[in-house]
Amino acid sequence: MSYAYISESDQPGQIFVPKGQALAGHSIGILVLDLWYPLLPGNVANASTYHFPVLFQILKGAKLEQVVAGDSSLLSLIIDGGRELERQGVRAIVGACGYFANYQKEAAAALKVPTFLSSLLQVPMIMRALKADQKVGIICAEADSLTPDTLFACGIDEPSRIAIADAQRIPEFLNISKSAGHFDSQSILEDLVETAKQLVSANPEVAAILLECSDMPPYAWAIQNAVRLPVFDFITMINWIHDAVVRRPFCGFI
Repeated sequence: MSYAYISESDQPGQIFVPKGQALAGHSIGILVLDLWYPLLPGNVANASTYHFPVLFQILKGAKLEQVVAGDSSLLSLIIDGGRELERQGVRAIVGACGYFANYQKEAAAALKVPTFLSSLLQVPMIMRALKADQKVGIICAEADSLTPDTLFACGIDEPSRIAIADAQRIPEFLNISKSAGHFDSQSILEDLVETAKQLVSANPEVAAILLECSDMPPYAWAIQNAVRLPVFDFITMINWIHDAVVRRPFCGFI
């Protein structure tokens, strides 16, 4: 009974937890970079984003530029952070930056629970839902760092079927990447919407959009309203994972 969902009509008997677990009730553990800026509802690092409890683990000293570059010195910090989340009972682990993809293979091999470090892991599934001549548009924080190796780490083996747009050119978005402690959210919304519209206009074969960055989900609704396409992001992935690791009995009638 240590894994099942506890319902009102099915109370458990003996329950056991591993020694060292001092918390409970959170399905998803989230590895968060050591950054400084507002975290809006919808952001991966804002707890009010979710309709279920999550547990955050700040990777002290880990900076965005290191993760984007795939700095190998961060791997042990990521794995140690994941292991602490495991000790506290999470059922799956995610990262709070798409460029955690650079550590996906090693982290998944080292940790005991399913590990989904990057929103980019959704791309292969999205591709297979589209026609062969259609593409997935990816809006990312830094296009130059979305290397073939980074994509391949997430199972993206058809790079010709993606079209990439770079948010790095958005002035206010730089306040996020530079940890300035502030940004103009309305300005970012408008610029992300325009970026998405330009991406689809320049690539009419784009049939779905994936937001790589953990700071972009607050604007997903506006992007979708502008381009009229499915929009995937970290939150679509995290909700999907939660629904798999916390199954609940169906209630209804026949």
